Amino acid sequence: MAQPEVYDAQRLSHAYIFTAQDPEEGLREALRLAAAAVCTGPEPVPCGSCRACRKVREGIHPDVMRIGRRADDKGRKKREIAVDQIRQLARDAVVLPNEAKRKVYLIEEADKMNLAAQNAALKLLEEPPPGVIFILCAENAQALLPTVRSRCVEIHGNGQRGAPDEVGLRLAREYVETVAGGSPSALLLWCAGHEGMDNRAAVSFVDSGMTLLADMLCGREADPGLGQAGLRRLLALLERCAGYLQVNVGVKHIFGLLAVGAVESSGNRG
Repeated sequence: MAQPEVYDAQRLSHAYIFTAQDPEEGLREALRLAAAAVCTGPEPVPCGSCRACRKVREGIHPDVMRIGRRADDKGRKKREIAVDQIRQLARDAVVLPNEAKRKVYLIEEADKMNLAAQNAALKLLEEPPPGVIFILCAENAQALLPTVRSRCVEIHGNGQRGAPDEVGLRLAREYVETVAGGSPSALLLWCAGHEGMDNRAAVSFVDSGMTLLADMLCGREADPGLGQAGLRRLLALLERCAGYLQVNVGVKHIFGLLAVGAVESSGNRG
């Protein structure tokens, strides 16, 4: 990361994913963010010199916790981060901080979480306790569930937040608004008009749709009229489509499912 990033303490997200080919590089920047979350110095943070920043640097801040793969009885790292580790994290996350205004949980090698652990983490990311920040370090963010990724700000190895695919995001917004419009014929026409895109573009569209719906559920984006239940049903539909795309189901079939399945999500039985 060429330039260390600084942060606005008042605008920190509740969850981040750091990806870097060099795990140590990603961990260093993740610890900078952890320090920013508890820093007591002047903005922009982290200041690097206050007591809290020094404690994070020395690995002794009581409100910055690191979670990783456990060691076996021979001292070797286990293959996965287990679900009981994430459940323990969830129990601890509701406890108030010791000395800072926030608590930070840094999950190293988050892409090593098994499926049960990722599902447990997803529940935390969907309904995070107040004043808690989750930082996931991953060499390969694609190994994380799309739903986990959609609830995090992604920062890549060059220190830049992942730039959204503008085309995918525009199409996702069009799709959600068409669903919210409540016209099955308009939805069918929209899906039929886009079913010719290639697999890569379809993946981007579906990923963008999941991110957009997650933002709507969290209030970061305006709900076009689906309501919380409708947004959740539509998100579940897109999650199914993301899974199908991973096993190479044809794009035309995906858009057929998006047309038929979304009618129920909109609450329109017409």
